[in-house]
Formats: sequence, C-alpha cells, structure tokens
Amino acid sequence: MAKAISKRDIFAFEGQRFEDAARNEEVPVAQFQVHYKENVVPAMQKKFNYKSVMEVPKLKKISLNMGVGKATQDPKLLQAAINELELITGQRPVVRKAKIAISNFKLRDGMPIGASVTLRRIRMYEFLDRFVNITAPRIRDFRGFPDKSFDGRGNYTLGIKEQIIFPEIDVDKVNRITGMDITFVTTAKTDEEARALLTEFGFPFKTKNQ
Repeated sequence: MAKAISKRDIFAFEGQRFEDAARNEEVPVAQFQVHYKENVVPAMQKKFNYKSVMEVPKLKKISLNMGVGKATQDPKLLQAAINELELITGQRPVVRKAKIAISNFKLRDGMPIGASVTLRRIRMYEFLDRFVNITAPRIRDFRGFPDKSFDGRGNYTLGIKEQIIFPEIDVDKVNRITGMDITFVTTAKTDEEARALLTEFGFPFKTKNQ
C-alpha cells in the first residue's frame, strides 16, 4: 500500500524551469567557462608543469546546502528557504529529510529539515562568476575567505551567515536570516592545486596581511 503524502511534505516551486524557458533557444556559453579555457588552463599548466591539458584540474560542481532546523515546528520556513535557493541558483532545490528520529528535538525520521542544490556546467560557472564579482563584495566587513577550509582532496567549503548578501534576494521579503554552506568540488588532487584553481577564477582568499 502506497504511503500517503502529508501536506507538510509538499513544497511549491516558483517560476519556470530553465530547461522549459530555454527549450527553443540556444544555450549561451558562460563567461567563466571561456575564461577557464583561455586563461586558467595556460596559467595552471605554467605553474604546475602539467604535460597535458587533461591534467589541469577542473571545477566539477558547486553544492549549496541550507539547513532549517526550525522547520519541524514551522514548515513555512523551509518553503522560504526553497524559494530563496531557487532564486539564488536558478535551479530547483532538493528537499532534504531527516534520516534518524531525535525525540528531544521533536524530529521524526523522514521529516523535511533542509534544502540543497547542486550546480554543474553552465549554471555552475555563472554562479561562480556572480559569487566572486557581485556577492562576495556585498559581505559586511569582507576581507577575503579563509584558505584553511580545504578537505585534503581538493574541495573547498565555506559558510555564509546571511542569505541577503545575494542580490537575487529581496531584503524586504525576508522573514528570517538564514545561512548556508557552499562547497566547491574540483578534480584537483591536492589542496594547493585546488586553491590555485579557485584563485585563477578570482576567488577572494585572505592574504597573509589580512
């Protein structure tokens, strides 16, 4: 017998899907995608002495995760998070559900508690472009991101405290300040190569003087 779907598990999405809107249109090439081929690849080859272009690390995907713990009491908070992630990324988020039950937090197995988006290809490059050139400078007292958050396998994760730094978010419509984690997944074998790759894209890491 099929399990009935609760209204708490149904979340509406706003706007038209990118694939539907651009079905009959030619997909444009992202500016950072061109930048990678024309500038990043030669610079990385020169710095690390790669023998082949295929050895040069690539940006594989970007993942955004927004946890909404209080959604267990108020599902509207998760709906707001879903809408905001969709505005920020241009892609519909996936609702994340609890894998275990914790009675002290009134958390049941399978209860929606967050949302996530994984960006690849053109959306990934477009998000990185906006993040580096528009979003990061909007952070209050911004002096660069720390370079200590690599995982040892060439991936970098940073935490954002306020979603309102993204220009796609209308501050007047925000009911609750929510943070998120952003993970940049690369094919780099070392953290040094991954840091150099992101730096070539203009990623604003902290300098030693800061």
